[in-house]
Order: sequence, then C-alpha cells, then structure tokens
Amino acid sequence: MAKDSFLVGLIGAGIGPSLSPALHEREADRQGLRYLYRLIDIDRLGLPARSVGDLVRAARDLGFDGLNITHPCKQLVIGHLDALAPQAEALGAVNTVVFEDGRATGHNTDVTGFAASFARGLPDVPLERVVQLGAGGAGAAVAHATLTLGAGRVTVVDALAERAVDLAAGLNRRFGAGRAAAATPDRLADLLPGADGIVHATPTGMAAHPGLPFAAELLRPGLWVAEVVYRPLETGLLRRARAAGCATLDGGGMAVFQAADAFRLFTGREPDAARMLSDIGELAGAVTAPK
Repeated sequence: MAKDSFLVGLIGAGIGPSLSPALHEREADRQGLRYLYRLIDIDRLGLPARSVGDLVRAARDLGFDGLNITHPCKQLVIGHLDALAPQAEALGAVNTVVFEDGRATGHNTDVTGFAASFARGLPDVPLERVVQLGAGGAGAAVAHATLTLGAGRVTVVDALAERAVDLAAGLNRRFGAGRAAAATPDRLADLLPGADGIVHATPTGMAAHPGLPFAAELLRPGLWVAEVVYRPLETGLLRRARAAGCATLDGGGMAVFQAADAFRLFTGREPDAARMLSDIGELAGAVTAPK
C-alpha cells in the first residue's frame, strides 16, 4: 500500500517567512496526503550553522521522511549525510535530504528549479556573458544551471574571494576551461557594462537582509537581472532594475520548481507545478511577469 503520510521540514536561519510549508502542504492536500512541514530555524533555536548535523540526525531519529536545507547550511550539511546524488555531489551543496532505510541522501533541486524558472521567465535573453553575485550554496546551483542553459561564460563574484575561485574552478572542470571566472565585488563596475545579464544569489533583499546587493547606478537598459530571493518577490534590486529598463526574473519560479522537485523526492508523487505557481502568486503576491 502506498504511503500517504509524510513529515518533512526545513533547516536554516531566519526562515520564519518561508513559503515552503504552504507550497508543499497545499499540493499534498490536493493529492489527498497527510503532510506536515515543520520549520527548524537555527536562529530561533540559538544554534550555530554547524549544528545542522545534529539536527539532521535528530530528524531522522524522530521519523522525518526528509528535510529541505537552506542558508547557511547547504554546504555544511554534506559531511553529515550517508550519500549524495550526482547533482549534489557535483555542486558541493545540498538543499534536500531524503531519509530512507535509515540512510540520509542529499540532493539538489535548486539547479533544476532555477533552470526551469529561467527558461520559462527569460527564454530569449542573450547568455554569452553572465555575471553572478554570490558563490554560496544557492550560487553554486544557479551557476551550474546557467551554464547548463547555454551561457558562454559566467563570472562568479563573491566577497569571499576564495569561495568564488573554488566555484569557478569547479565549473571549469565540469563545463570546460574558460567557461567560468572569479572576481570580487569591487570589480562589478568593470564587469557589468559588458555583461548580458546578472544573477543575484546572495541573501541581500530577503526580509531579514534588506537592501541592495550593489549600486543601482550599475543597472542599465539591455541588462537582464535574475533574482534568487523570493520573499519578498519584489526585492529592492528588482524594483530598481525595472525602473532602469532591465528585463527581470523574480525568485518565485525557482522557489516553486525546486519545491516541486523536492516534493517528488519526498513522496514519490508527481506534483502539479502549474498549480504551485498559482499558489505562490496567492501566498506572496502575484509572480511578476518578465518585462
């Protein structure tokens, strides 16, 4: 008899505004499943990011079916898992953990989630020269997705220079020499005038991290801007980008498509992504159409 009851959760910092519980539970309700999605906020628990291993073990012992993992734990969690799916291993970042037969296996649905959202929302933009701001767990996923979508070259920018260098090196190993480069934020003023678009993959703009990730003066017509932050959907960066005449993509689509892929891993059931896109429109305000 097919399993019809699931207990899952999300581990991360400052995740109170997350829409993941509602996205998963709404889809489960439509499929007649009993599905409980719990938030495990390390900020509220007063725990450091390195405690993710203890939390994963506790969830497994308590009978959870799986976990989503978000900032700042996507890379730290890897050392506490029994196995990695190929995509997660290639990225060095995990956003979904599935418990089965006493084992914890790490997956990454951010890659497929961002790729599906980008193809849907910015289908015809040029991809020869892309700048990406952020080389953390989400950054690794979206950089892989962008190159998979056909980007010619991605320049990864991060305040932690070594992190950008490591990600670029991994991208070049996987996609071929010269497909990725690393830079620090002080180089953005030099990089953006020659770029086709920029992907923003840092927490800046989230409810808990308001503000702009770089000077709005660097935005210009002809530059597309893709955002990973989805709460709020209308970040300060996207607002300023639209005012500057940029084509834009909010983070709502990525949130939905990665959630749909995680739902499939947790339940073995096929989610309806179109219904989930409608859900996020209701939950966070209408998903902004590209302009």
